[in-house]
Amino acid sequence: MHQKADHRIPVLIVGGSLVGLSMSLFLGRLGVRHMLVERHSGTSIHPRGRGNNVRTMELFRVAGIEPDIKAAAELLADNHGILQTPTLVGDAGEWLFKNIDPGGGLARFSPTAWCLCSQNDLEPVLLEGARRLGGDLRYSHEMETFEQDPEGVTAVVRDRATEERYTVRADYLVAADGPRSPVRSRLGIGQTGPGDLFANVSATFRSKLLAETVGDRRFICCYLTDPEADGALLPVDNEERWVFHAPWHPENGETLEEFTEERLARHIRRAVGVPDLDVEVTGKASWRAAERVADRYAAGRVFLAGDSAHEMSPTGAFGSNTGIQDAHNLAWKLAAVLDGWAAPDLLETYDTERRPVAVATSARASARSVEHSHPGFAPAPGVGGAKRGGILNVVLGYRYLQGAVVGADPEQPVVPDGLGLNGQPGSRAPHLWLRRSGTRLSTLDLYERSLVLLTDAPDDAGWYSAARAIAARAIAERDGVRLDAYRIGPSADADLTYDTRGTDWAELHGTTADGAVLVRPDGFVAWRSTGAVPDPEATLRKVLATVLRTG
Repeated sequence: MHQKADHRIPVLIVGGSLVGLSMSLFLGRLGVRHMLVERHSGTSIHPRGRGNNVRTMELFRVAGIEPDIKAAAELLADNHGILQTPTLVGDAGEWLFKNIDPGGGLARFSPTAWCLCSQNDLEPVLLEGARRLGGDLRYSHEMETFEQDPEGVTAVVRDRATEERYTVRADYLVAADGPRSPVRSRLGIGQTGPGDLFANVSATFRSKLLAETVGDRRFICCYLTDPEADGALLPVDNEERWVFHAPWHPENGETLEEFTEERLARHIRRAVGVPDLDVEVTGKASWRAAERVADRYAAGRVFLAGDSAHEMSPTGAFGSNTGIQDAHNLAWKLAAVLDGWAAPDLLETYDTERRPVAVATSARASARSVEHSHPGFAPAPGVGGAKRGGILNVVLGYRYLQGAVVGADPEQPVVPDGLGLNGQPGSRAPHLWLRRSGTRLSTLDLYERSLVLLTDAPDDAGWYSAARAIAARAIAERDGVRLDAYRIGPSADADLTYDTRGTDWAELHGTTADGAVLVRPDGFVAWRSTGAVPDPEATLRKVLATVLRTG
């Protein structure tokens, strides 16, 4: 079907906040032309959504913007932990945790770490990175309607500055348009979950004297528990800019208008425990925490990502991180399909893989809010009852039990009880420091634009030769699979050598020197062989056809 349009583009992204911008960045890295439209005039101006977990930072590391994010987050680089206390006067209270990585053990699993970068600081970095890659990002442009057919999506977009309208014809549409997603509503996709959990009013304020009361307690967040003035205090610069989340109870008839600057200032003084504290409220915004997951992540050629697909309690910062990881999962699949080396059916695995992760993670986020007694949260029976414990298994250990993987165990839980990144199909591939031509890199740095086969050096089992033959034929045919292969070991014929003596890549990946591991562009293990086979090329071709849905 031929559709007339003012613009033709492979992918149209609706929504220009964290998830939409991340989608633009990831697609740009993969060379996929796209357009992003966002109805607001610019990036976020409110300091929120600050916790970027280690998996998200791994993705930004590979995308080349990790140094820029760390520079934007410099003011809070020394802040760690969550404090819970009746007031900030004196030394009462307790640390729910004082350091997110107290023993430095995270370095065994990842080449990077958590980063405390507020949304208003992170979004400009993403925007600049996406535009450097040629992304067409349009703020003050709002998608009004869209229709899809078997060959694509046609959208009508309005320029809010000029009131001019134009049509965009895209192969695919990605809706990162927030929790009240008009796209999701238009598609008739429902949501499942407990629903609304609690509501807060977030106030930004200045106080020059508060830093004296806080002292050397460099927290990420402080829960203040005075029954008459509870809330959450967050530093913006540790000096005079702060954020306070005050409980709001619309279910009791309380209106947003009741939260005047005077009321908020009184509440903050009472919560902190300093009656004459200087407080200058500079802004306020309301928000609601909820636990909901869309019943489907896709309808035809339209996909949901981020808050349009799932809502989570803010405790643990799972929501935005899960959304960014949605975008990363979908981006490589769109690129593979658009480039012709994967079948369109591969896109069905986006829902298959990401929905179970959101269901498990949203339940964990609610449980975390119960553990921390989040101000304003009075959970209904059954809400927040998920298994409790650490968060690394949620952040790094989640698994795709079905989808674009071969050999995953569908009977295993999506989120394991512990963290064991050992090369199991469906899990994030292990991190290992290596050397390539003298340059130090992580195995995770290898995964972005192609599938990657890891084998031993020398290539006694023939896996490397098989992968090279497949890749060579793909190049000759110009539309075959994108596949790279690396031999790892201490020998001279290795493509990658060990950075540290005594390391064994095969043992770390749960295989043997005669085995091989296939890793997807998103860093998840697609398949693993624990030994040699009679015909490695035929075996590998069959696996690739299954993963990419081309068989």
